[in-house]
Amino acid sequence: MTRLRSILQAFVLLIGTISAAMAGPYEEALPKLAADSYADTEAAIAAVAGSGHAQAMNLVEALRDGRLMAAAGRVYIRDAAGPFVDAATGRAVEPPAGAKPVRVNNRVRRAVEAALGSMTLLSPQVETRLDAARAVFRSRDAAALATLEQAIAQESDAGVKMALESARAAILLTKQDASPAEKIAAVETLRARGDQDALGLLSSLPNGTPAEVSEAASKAAGGIRSRLALWSGVQNIWYGISLGSVLLLAAIGLSITFGTMGVINMAHGEMVMIGAYTTFLVQEAIRTYAPGLFGASLFIALPLAFLVAGSIGILIERTVIRFLYGRPLETLLATWGLSLILQQAVRTIFGPTNREVGTPAWMSGALEIGGLSLTYNRIAIVVFAFAVFAALLLVLRYTSLGLYVRAVTQNRRMAGSMGIRTNRIDALAFGLGSGVAGIAGVALSQIDNVSPNLGQGYIIDSFMVVVFGGVGNLWGTLVGAMTLGVANKLLEPYAGAVLGKIVLLIAIILFIQRRPRGLFALKGRAVEA
Repeated sequence: MTRLRSILQAFVLLIGTISAAMAGPYEEALPKLAADSYADTEAAIAAVAGSGHAQAMNLVEALRDGRLMAAAGRVYIRDAAGPFVDAATGRAVEPPAGAKPVRVNNRVRRAVEAALGSMTLLSPQVETRLDAARAVFRSRDAAALATLEQAIAQESDAGVKMALESARAAILLTKQDASPAEKIAAVETLRARGDQDALGLLSSLPNGTPAEVSEAASKAAGGIRSRLALWSGVQNIWYGISLGSVLLLAAIGLSITFGTMGVINMAHGEMVMIGAYTTFLVQEAIRTYAPGLFGASLFIALPLAFLVAGSIGILIERTVIRFLYGRPLETLLATWGLSLILQQAVRTIFGPTNREVGTPAWMSGALEIGGLSLTYNRIAIVVFAFAVFAALLLVLRYTSLGLYVRAVTQNRRMAGSMGIRTNRIDALAFGLGSGVAGIAGVALSQIDNVSPNLGQGYIIDSFMVVVFGGVGNLWGTLVGAMTLGVANKLLEPYAGAVLGKIVLLIAIILFIQRRPRGLFALKGRAVEA
């Protein structure tokens, strides 16, 4: 019996020795994760990432998500659904008593990010490889260098290959034992990348960097700064064009009513707001009854917003404005009161909080051109603003309504004596201007908060555009909107948003002193008089 016990003990010892010899880096790292030490956890992450174990990715992701648990020296992965899985065996187990999440700090989080990046560099998915390369670039984990070399050698996508080479350059530039030649090559790679991240890396080299590398990095950083300054100027011009298109949409309807009737319509901004809320109602109806049409929701909302806002505009003209012609101060006060009534009505119906208006998939994302980022929703609004401008030009030039509006604008009494029903033209022109403001609200719902105060943010700027460009002149409205939009965005980086608007306002006041009728003054006997 004693001899049999000795044989069994020797056999158990042998099995333990064989198991220990067969344990790989993954198995050896697990006890470190349960040791409740940040340093041990960081070392374990590196070992797990390089182990190639089938469970490695799940373990690191669980640590990132706070689902890696430790109890009695063992490590468990808690699935999102609740069950626990033994990290060593991959088998489902009962929740262990006293299990606590493995603690992490910022250094461990960076190690987790680097590990995930290095493990996904060879993924078959392009987006996954790109995200992994960006993660390694941020972490600059030297442990990923060998995997990076392998990924670069077999990469076929140009964008991903550039990201991989940038990540490799970032590691070499901060790696102590890299040769000066490797570091200089890394500097050239980052110079070609040319973005703010590359500039930050080149501007903060570690101590002990060879002089020739520091000199090359300094020159590269200077070139990147010049390039970024140029792209920043181009980006500001684009922002100005984008702002100008928004001002054009908000002001073009006001140009029609102000130019035709001389009415200072302070409720014009509320027509924009009504168009935005019409868009909200259309999208709510589509979400409820026809979700498949959501991508076309804006196209459905455009004619409805025009009809709703235009009808309200005609109602306002027929019930209030028609009694106040020739009395601009009274029209200002009356329409200001109407704007308050409309705002309160919307608050009562929809509430005071912002309403969500979704962006269709075809308007999501951005177009990257060098250092220029053009969001698709802004591109769509710019194109839409010019389309509305062109459509109004055609209406005013080639339709009988446009002919009558131009006649009334230039000489009201002469137009009336020629048989034109000026009162009817006033109502239609006011409705047209209000309808255009309504479709402007459809566009603005994609870039601004849909709330009862939406129109108030554009009414003052709209009057500035109309007065600066020339009352009643569409070309003047276009030039005024684009000029003020670009000038505002070019001033903002130097003077700030508030001071920039003040400078523009003073400039417009001085300009109006010299040219009271704006850039493009209308001509006609009544106008000249």
